[in-house]
Amino acid sequence: MAKRTPKEASSPASAASPPVTDAPADAPSDKRKRRGRHNKATDPVPTATPAVAALIVAHNQARYIAATVRSVLAIPGVDLVLVVDDASSDNTQELARKAGAVVVRHSHERGRAASVETGASVIAMRDEPHREPRALLLLEGSLGSFAIGAAPLVPAVTEGVCDIAIALTDAVPVSPGASAQAARKAVARASNWSPRQPLSRIRCVTRPALEAAMPLWRGGGMEVGMTLDALAAGYLVTEVECDIRQKAHTPDERSLGKRGSQYRDVMLAIGSRRVRGAAAQTRHAVGARLSRTDTSAAITPDGDDATKADGDDA
Repeated sequence: MAKRTPKEASSPASAASPPVTDAPADAPSDKRKRRGRHNKATDPVPTATPAVAALIVAHNQARYIAATVRSVLAIPGVDLVLVVDDASSDNTQELARKAGAVVVRHSHERGRAASVETGASVIAMRDEPHREPRALLLLEGSLGSFAIGAAPLVPAVTEGVCDIAIALTDAVPVSPGASAQAARKAVARASNWSPRQPLSRIRCVTRPALEAAMPLWRGGGMEVGMTLDALAAGYLVTEVECDIRQKAHTPDERSLGKRGSQYRDVMLAIGSRRVRGAAAQTRHAVGARLSRTDTSAAITPDGDDATKADGDDA
């Protein structure tokens, strides 16, 4: 006796179906009729590995942007490359578009945090409604051909290892400077984990983890603010070694000024989250005390009535 296939075994109507009769050539078959009434909107979407969109913030990066876009397009799992041109005065947007990227442009310079928010909104509009939202791979427009080194960040997020994967570049093993040390201490205080490069701008983040950090902190405190907000919301953050070689900055007057501004932004981002955490704890403590007061107030009248009743009976 022939074995029934799983499809036949799971369909009780197949055993009781009438014998097949010859139909006229011009008569449509039942299969064709069912196909005409088929509604694709009710089909379940097959589960697959979530896609990743690369978000590149660029300002006057005509020298490197084409090589950066081509390198990012070669990263497995990346199906969209979006370049946010932050009011460049050169032909950055034309070169990025010719290299294969989708380009949006600010009419005036708004900074990295605003550019990331703009790019995240554009990517969200391009996500398919019945699929998991794309993760975002945040990159610098000046990486050039070294952007391919960010490839290990993608599987770390898409395979569920973490929600934010921070790139460990080859510039320095541990980030020096007062800004990095302050960010490192803040993250360690929040999670008992001390990152080596807490201010790394190259990172891959899931859409829910990014939305937990919205609105992003402006200036140089964006990265540490994103990390602290994600940790406070219960998301996992880790560092992944990447083969990315970046040039070390020379300690001239301009870079020293930028370091001072970055330290200010980092400390403001950390301080604001400390105040926010203290306010949340205060609200929780006050709410708990009020709930206990309301409970005791609801029980006390019943006890008085019972005492009075006992006195009347006596």
